[in-house]
Amino acid sequence: MQPLTAHPRGPLRGRARPPGDKSISHRALMLAASAIGETRVAGLLEGEDVLGTAEALRKLGAVIERSEDGTWRVLGRGTGGLVEPDDVLDLGNSGTSARLLLGLMASHDMSVFVTGDASLRRRPMGRVIEPLSRMGASFEARQGNRLPLMLRGASLPVPIRYELPVASAQVKSAILLAALNTPGTTTVIEPEATRDHSERMLRHLGADVEVTAQGKGAEIAITGCPELVGQPITVPADPSSAAFALVAGLTVPGSDITMTGVGLNPLRIGLFHTLREMGASLDIADLRTECGEPAAALRARYSELKGIAVPAERAPSMIDEYPILAVAAAHARGTTVMKGLAELRVKESDRLAAVADGLERCGVKFRIGEDWLEVEGCAGLPPGLDAGRAITTQMDHRIAMSFLVLGLGARRPVTVDDGSFIDTSFPGFADFMRALGADIRIAGEVQLAAGGAPVGGARTGEAPA
Repeated sequence: MQPLTAHPRGPLRGRARPPGDKSISHRALMLAASAIGETRVAGLLEGEDVLGTAEALRKLGAVIERSEDGTWRVLGRGTGGLVEPDDVLDLGNSGTSARLLLGLMASHDMSVFVTGDASLRRRPMGRVIEPLSRMGASFEARQGNRLPLMLRGASLPVPIRYELPVASAQVKSAILLAALNTPGTTTVIEPEATRDHSERMLRHLGADVEVTAQGKGAEIAITGCPELVGQPITVPADPSSAAFALVAGLTVPGSDITMTGVGLNPLRIGLFHTLREMGASLDIADLRTECGEPAAALRARYSELKGIAVPAERAPSMIDEYPILAVAAAHARGTTVMKGLAELRVKESDRLAAVADGLERCGVKFRIGEDWLEVEGCAGLPPGLDAGRAITTQMDHRIAMSFLVLGLGARRPVTVDDGSFIDTSFPGFADFMRALGADIRIAGEVQLAAGGAPVGGARTGEAPA
């Protein structure tokens, strides 16, 4: 356990590049391992989750090395060339690693045991198990389709046409990765558009991927057994990681910061649209394209935010950013309503409940339902925590970072009970923020507060209008 405390100490200023995009980093390694020849990856996120993916791929036969200049060299095995590992694949805290690697391995004739840490073992895998089973793989898992599990890959994988019951980039990507070693055309139909990093990178390495818009969603068809060829990959900075510093810049009075090289994939920038609708001074400069992904510099200056209603259909483009949006909403004037949040219930923690609990402890009024959250802003600085209290993070890095950001712009400091696992997605987060002027330190012994009734509202209720 490593409790951390964020102290309000004045404005943030400076210019910095956040770590590489986690979603793209995972996919870069997996697809490079499935390509022929060498792939050089620049800007790879070197967090625990991505390093866990690299280690798993080594066990599956790929050569993955970090060069002295900070780039990564991957010697792939070609489509269908992975080998059965001699040991269990332990994927730590990474749900992306687990779901995508299950897809990649599902069309290989091999048996693999997969596990993770306590948090990952609580997360359901049924949404990927169901379509991958249709393609010929079989699974033996704990009750509720949870890790640890055993995968028996298909000896004769078959293409499928699969309509996602719920929009999910991870499930879509798992199917597309399984389709790489599956003859014929595999088609995924998504009801709402989700992040398309897999489709973009598959094309970059030579796969035949066709995307046809269908209403709010799309139909994605991939031709199996392509010859992927190693190509240089530059990973843009992670917009989800940049969001923490940007919201701090918007909510700490007097702040003016710029995040450089941030990925601006159209299906990942729902938070930035939302912040602008709330009145944020958020400017874009130096727009360019890297490996099919747009990237730019984002400048955030302190702004007086206002509460808004965030449409449910925006959720897929910002599902990871709702905890930090709740922090921005806590500073706003008026009420911010967020809908379509069911996916937050099955993240590293029940993120919706964790956000509500943190808001309550920091004196922010809210209402919550099964898939919605309504935050009553403080029209300025939220109260923060009473001495001796702490936010219960539930081993969730986004909860930890979000409430540390709240502490930078609150009346009183905010302590999180454990920040040790932040490195799974944002290595060096505290140092990164300190370089911008933030005061985030290791806390002393912290007595956790008991859970209580939320301030100004019940934890369940009728959905907001």
